[in-house]
Amino acid sequence: MHSCIVVIDDSLVIRKILDVALRRAGYEVQCFPDGVEALRWLARPEADIPALVLVDLGLPKLDGYEVIRLLKARPSLQDTSLVILSARDGVLDRLKGRLLGVQTYLTKPFKTEQVLSVIRAYVDVPTPESRWLWQA
Repeated sequence: MHSCIVVIDDSLVIRKILDVALRRAGYEVQCFPDGVEALRWLARPEADIPALVLVDLGLPKLDGYEVIRLLKARPSLQDTSLVILSARDGVLDRLKGRLLGVQTYLTKPFKTEQVLSVIRAYVDVPTPESRWLWQA
């Protein structure tokens, strides 16, 4: 299983918090301010296939639902887990996420340990040896 995590969130602060926390936990991280940039990166032949994608719903250019729909349509991402991380906490938002096949819906504000535990539930936890290699 790959351990690349993609974060798609328009908030620079949230991207930085998640980038630092996930790297410390031993994951490779790619952060994007919108879905268009993330989809462009994922279309590159040398891009890693992420194990998990965290998607905000309130994104510029394409909303999070459209980004999720486009990610789900890519055969190469069939084994990639999708998690919504959003300030929206309504029943309809959760239902729309579930209908799109999203595994988990996390709300902001969040605790980084909560996000890490969800990621660990879907992604193989890196071994101490692999963490050491990634930090080199």
